[in-house]
Amino acid sequence: MSIKDKAASGSERLQGRIRIPTPLRYLINSCLIAGLWFALSGMAAGGIINNYWKGILITVGINIILATSLNISVGYLGQLPLGHAGFMAVGAYASAIYMKSTPAAALIKAGDRGAVLPYLITAVLISAAVAGLFGLLIGIPALRLKGDYLAIITLGFGEIIRVTITNIDSVLGFKFTYGAAGLARIPKFTTLGNCFALVVISLTLIHMLMKSRFGRAILAVRDNEIAAESVGVDTTYYKTLAFVFSAMLAGVAGCLYAGYLGSLYPSTFKFMKSIEILVMVVLGGMGSMLGSVVSATVLTVLPEMLRAFSDYRMVAYSLLLVVMMIFRPTGLMGSYDFSMSRLLEKLLNAVFRRGAAADGEAYTEEGGR
Repeated sequence: MSIKDKAASGSERLQGRIRIPTPLRYLINSCLIAGLWFALSGMAAGGIINNYWKGILITVGINIILATSLNISVGYLGQLPLGHAGFMAVGAYASAIYMKSTPAAALIKAGDRGAVLPYLITAVLISAAVAGLFGLLIGIPALRLKGDYLAIITLGFGEIIRVTITNIDSVLGFKFTYGAAGLARIPKFTTLGNCFALVVISLTLIHMLMKSRFGRAILAVRDNEIAAESVGVDTTYYKTLAFVFSAMLAGVAGCLYAGYLGSLYPSTFKFMKSIEILVMVVLGGMGSMLGSVVSATVLTVLPEMLRAFSDYRMVAYSLLLVVMMIFRPTGLMGSYDFSMSRLLEKLLNAVFRRGAAADGEAYTEEGGR
């Protein structure tokens, strides 16, 4: 090869771009997830993470699922539903009633966690199915509205769910929700391990949805619903799909919540619970899954860390939100989503270009000589 050809080859390499194949991307992400789990389990086994912090981490996981699931409707779809706590409630009660009616409690008491796994999987599927059904029933009429009207009607549906649970004590003589007294003696099946697994599965499903053609259609509806409909996108179908999927994940979070506390009370799922979840989404950045994860973690851990200042911690909590909304109205992450594979691609391309530039300079100097 002549010096001129070598210089041209170096120029082509300089303009090239390294792309990590999709299977390798999933392998990298799987390794990171496994590394994080081994780190958490190692700290738990070593006593660094005690039972108190295990409980906080489980709560963080539940809030991550709630925030990221609401982000589907608010951030990706561009709607403003305010009834997310209602879907969490029906998922929690559905799974709790199922687990109470099975031998799961006796198996957990005997320490046979392996035998509980089929019941746990069934409880998660039941909670997702029931919450998804309610999401479908509410979404079909509600999603015909937009903006404030959608917020009001979903808020109303959420309150209807809570009031119904409060006033239905039994059905056909069978104790159902126990009304305002609450549902107690629920088997405590939620552990740090299964909570971590469900968080990973939920985030993976959201990522896969948004990277698919369904996700692109949902984003198109958010950006310009009229333009999307004009090119053949069935806006009603995709709005309902996103809403139902969001409700199903909220039901899964409710399942974990019921299995963690061991008791449920309708007063937990008031309007302010939906606002609390919405604050996590807005603070993290609407349309950013990483932002929802970070904000859910911060807003769960921060109040616990400020317990020593119990008289002032809510003031500090509120001031943090006010400052964020003034100086960073788009949220912590805006619409940015972190990707380890993309970061590795940038690093590899930077090294590749530097080497290509050095080769080009060497060939030029050789040609000059």
